[in-house]
Amino acid sequence: MFYKNARIFCSDHQFHLGAFEVKNGLFGQVLPDTVPEDAIDLQGATVIPGLIDVHNHGNSGADFSDGDYEGLKKMAKYLAKSGITSFAPASMTLPYDVLEKAFATARQLVEAAPEGHSRLMGIQMEGPYFSEKKKGAQNGAYLKNPDFEGFKALYEGCGGLVRIVDVAPELPGAEEFVEKASKLCTVSVAHTDSDYAHAKAAFARGATHLTHLYNAMPGVHHRNPGVIPAAVENPHVRAELICDGMHIHPASVRLAFAMFGGHRMILVSDALRCCGMPDGEYELGGQPVFLAGGVAKLADGTLAGSATNLFDCMRNAILFGIPEADAVRASTINPACALGVQDKVGSITTGKYADFIICRSDYTGKRVFMSGKEI
Repeated sequence: MFYKNARIFCSDHQFHLGAFEVKNGLFGQVLPDTVPEDAIDLQGATVIPGLIDVHNHGNSGADFSDGDYEGLKKMAKYLAKSGITSFAPASMTLPYDVLEKAFATARQLVEAAPEGHSRLMGIQMEGPYFSEKKKGAQNGAYLKNPDFEGFKALYEGCGGLVRIVDVAPELPGAEEFVEKASKLCTVSVAHTDSDYAHAKAAFARGATHLTHLYNAMPGVHHRNPGVIPAAVENPHVRAELICDGMHIHPASVRLAFAMFGGHRMILVSDALRCCGMPDGEYELGGQPVFLAGGVAKLADGTLAGSATNLFDCMRNAILFGIPEADAVRASTINPACALGVQDKVGSITTGKYADFIICRSDYTGKRVFMSGKEI
């Protein structure tokens, strides 16, 4: 099946007017010279790859860390309908046995691959190797120093599905952990009170990711630069950004893209189980969370994750002044690269899964397709 007269976000990270083919659930020809007469005319509609959220705790009342398979399916169905066709659920700072149970449900979803559900392409292990000072909404009762053997057991137990593991680089044993873990997956600096030297050392040892830039880390000071300049200076480091309009001021969103460039930014939702739900009381890592007016906070007023999905975060970024191509790139191929799945998803490229979104130029009225089938 061919689609023509589409404004396509192509693998060169630019928009081109033309056609593309879907064949056996995969993308076939992209921008072919000739198009069959029976091709579907999209009349100039914008077509982008399905979005990929590498930092998502939950939605629809379910949380990945619950370790409930039906809850994880509910999450994946909501995401697919929202245009997030691939995701990496994020765990919380919890005991290993709780994480093991949650990771097992992830493996179960991968093996079942139910139609019409977002593809689970990995796990982000957010915690427990964090700083007490910057724990944010993480449960301090379960914090641990970096523990490679413990991590490796969890990694192997879920068949290597952990694709991002987070760590505060100032903790004892962090450098050794980064060096070993980076041979298995992406290592991210997160929930840290690190100074510049410890952060720079972690990036030199193999960390290539920064979890929710600005949040749960020191701000930039001209005499004590800290984590952020250390990340900016290393060309191999990508940075996540929560663009729900609550966590980060629009000016700081623009600054982030100016510092890292569109090729190194990753938009994330950091969504909680309250995403897609009414105001009220919810739970996060054993702590009560209160959603009011679209803002989720702990009882002490600490800002928790978001109640916004990644598609809306991408739209926000564009509204905040981020170039459209950069916002789309940060929601598609960049996160695919962070998970190491860029050969399967993340761009409209021959041979990849035909996961795509058809929408208006203002990103409204979207239609979502997975493996070429409309959801």
